[in-house]
Amino acid sequence: MKKLQFAFIAAIIFLAASCNFTEEIHLEEDGSGKLSINFDGSEMMDMAGDELSKTNEEPIDSIISFKDFLEEKKDSIAQLPKEEQEKLKKLEPFNMRMVMNPEEKTMMFDLFSEFKNVTEVNDAFATFQDASSMGPNANPQQGQMKPTAQPTEVNYTFRKNKFTRTAKIVDQELLEQQLDSLQGAEMFLSGSTYTLKYHFPKKIKSTTAEAATFSQDGKTLIYEVNFLDLMKDPSVLDLEVELEK
Repeated sequence: MKKLQFAFIAAIIFLAASCNFTEEIHLEEDGSGKLSINFDGSEMMDMAGDELSKTNEEPIDSIISFKDFLEEKKDSIAQLPKEEQEKLKKLEPFNMRMVMNPEEKTMMFDLFSEFKNVTEVNDAFATFQDASSMGPNANPQQGQMKPTAQPTEVNYTFRKNKFTRTAKIVDQELLEQQLDSLQGAEMFLSGSTYTLKYHFPKKIKSTTAEAATFSQDGKTLIYEVNFLDLMKDPSVLDLEVELEK
């Protein structure tokens, strides 16, 4: 994929208008399952009008296996600082599907992975941000695969019929810098959302997410917040879910 496309993608993720993220988890009784973080930027593409069609970019519908990608780049990655190598290693369990068609004004990115324990995919949204800024032609030695520092961490747990999602701030100064950079985009980001959609193996008994809605069978929780609110306070999506025995 062309470098221009990936630069465009990275800019969109932070500056797009009316973009919707969905974090979806399917959990099995043994704690295994699958996770997907989906980004839909089609509304932003529609707002951009015919300008995007003038770029002559070809439509994209492809899947990247980061395990294969990192294996291909392993010699170059080995020359990076240890900390950066470890951050890139977090991409290994994931695949990403990218769909982008300027003429049809559609854009979608879906980062997905299967897991044996949900803790394997901790901090998935940060992983999504790193994955979205890379392409198959990225060169680690030219800084094209350098993971971005993140001010927060998100952790999941699932044991004894209880699921938790918790965020913590690990760099307050970086968070404040990030918020400062968003000030000019607040009007545009006000229409963006981040939605949790969690599917459990048993009926939900209770949850701390008071505004959540549920599927008819009581096994799926849906919880939506404003994306800008999430950027300002990562804890707005903290929740605990208890399942029936």
